[in-house]
Amino acid sequence: MPEGHSVHRIARQFEANFAGHRVAVSSPQGRFAEGAAELDGRVMLRTFAVGKQMFSEFEGDEWLRVHLGLYGAWDFSGDVSTTLGQTGEYSRRREVTRIEDSRGETSLTSIGAPRRTRVRMAEDEREQELGEWPPEPVGQVRVRLLTEATCADLRGPTACVVMTPAEVDAQLAKLGPDPLVDHGRAAEDRFTRAVLAKRTPIGILLMDQSVVAGIGNVYRAELLYRAGIDPHTPGSALTEEQVRALWRDWRKLLRIGVEVGQMMTMDGLRGKRKEDALRHREDRHWVYGRAGEPCRVCGTPIALEEMQARKLYWCPGCQH
Repeated sequence: MPEGHSVHRIARQFEANFAGHRVAVSSPQGRFAEGAAELDGRVMLRTFAVGKQMFSEFEGDEWLRVHLGLYGAWDFSGDVSTTLGQTGEYSRRREVTRIEDSRGETSLTSIGAPRRTRVRMAEDEREQELGEWPPEPVGQVRVRLLTEATCADLRGPTACVVMTPAEVDAQLAKLGPDPLVDHGRAAEDRFTRAVLAKRTPIGILLMDQSVVAGIGNVYRAELLYRAGIDPHTPGSALTEEQVRALWRDWRKLLRIGVEVGQMMTMDGLRGKRKEDALRHREDRHWVYGRAGEPCRVCGTPIALEEMQARKLYWCPGCQH
């Protein structure tokens, strides 16, 4: 399932290429035909993400809400903007040698000027050459958004609905704070109060989108490891300092994820270790996906179990 960083990158793609443009909206698959007809021909005003959900406002008080869920993805083609906020530790200058992720994540190559291309945006981002324009829909495209220069095709979402402003407000009210949307101390306080008030294990609370928006399986495992917290610890048993530190680390990791399009959770990497982390997923995480392997710090085998039907990775040696 795409985590929060992916959805923020998708929203930025819409802001860069669709906001302020009149958009042709269709449903090649047919399942969104009625909603597409409502939005077709309207100007998209803005798009933003909160956690794992994206909201696009159109003229006439019409909104499109999309939740990718487990299998959803957007394919962008045409004049695709490729500068999505690369400004920090992992940013790369144009002259730096191109690095491609071994499993297909190529978001690093998206830094620079817009170009004719196709970019798939979900958990991974891939590029390919673009032929005819607009391209023929491929697969079960729930909705297609098209301007004169850019096309976006959505496949396999959990939710794709047209909403009124009141319905959007009600949906947003259900979501916990998102560090890239809810700035300042108030959001941190809200998260802290929600965690300390519950006896639910912190490993479950971090996946509860009403407590905090955007965290999925990878970030949960990595955040708790970085904090040295046992995922089974009740929220109410944590100290206020621990909870606030979790929020601040989530804010940091989310910004890095948006910057590079990859969930980079190991700090301070240099030289070959940094290149390996950018190229291989197994070299960029402390515990996620490393069941049975020795902890990078203490050597204890990384544990794997199920927590609420999702895989949980953690180190019994470092997290206690």
